[in-house]
Amino acid sequence: LINAQINESDTLNFKGNLSVSGFWQGGNVETLIFRTKSEMTFKPWKKWVFKTTNSYVFQEFGGDKADSDFLSLNFLYINPERTFYPQFFGIASTNFRREIARRTLYGAGMTYQVIDKKKDKNKNWLKMSLTGEYEQTRFKRADFNLPEYNADRDINTFRTTLWISGNYNLFKKKLILKHEMYFQPSLEMGNNFRWWADVAMEFPIWKHLNFKINYLRTYENIVIAGQQQEDEFLTFGLTLKSY
Repeated sequence: LINAQINESDTLNFKGNLSVSGFWQGGNVETLIFRTKSEMTFKPWKKWVFKTTNSYVFQEFGGDKADSDFLSLNFLYINPERTFYPQFFGIASTNFRREIARRTLYGAGMTYQVIDKKKDKNKNWLKMSLTGEYEQTRFKRADFNLPEYNADRDINTFRTTLWISGNYNLFKKKLILKHEMYFQPSLEMGNNFRWWADVAMEFPIWKHLNFKINYLRTYENIVIAGQQQEDEFLTFGLTLKSY
């Protein structure tokens, strides 16, 4: 359900950024890793904020495609300048390696600002959210590591999600540490759960450009038989922002 984070509680009417990171190696085994992420927020009405985050990951080893994954997160917040505020969201994704043809989630929840940027002298912020959602996932085949799911390539369930995200300006803003993490269990199936951790360090080059090191680690308990449940990516690149 995702690293250059925009804080939806900021007062600007529009904010946007784009980050690109990757790795290439030639020689005996050619390796290509590419990751891009865009993020945008705007205010459709005075007390409402819409935030969309879209990312794409591509990996190729020796000419064979290993990953081609798309993720779109779309949130609508009401009164996000408050300590507690509600949110509604829709999420869509695909995953080549895990043979997920499509996955969608629709839900709502509440966010709590643990550290409010407006009140912190270093403009740091930390947020926690608790949401409930309905998920529909279609795999490319019904052959899972847990045989009880083999009857159907569609797995649909109600979930709850604990989200934690933060942004910290360190060493007089010479280093920016960012993280976004979630844990997402099913409310109906005890062995159907996943987690995600996305951590980034950014080093400002000039006002609108940062050098970025990004580490992403994901886990799914239900996968196609023979696949690993855990994936991780370490990439290097740049973040371009409008603010």
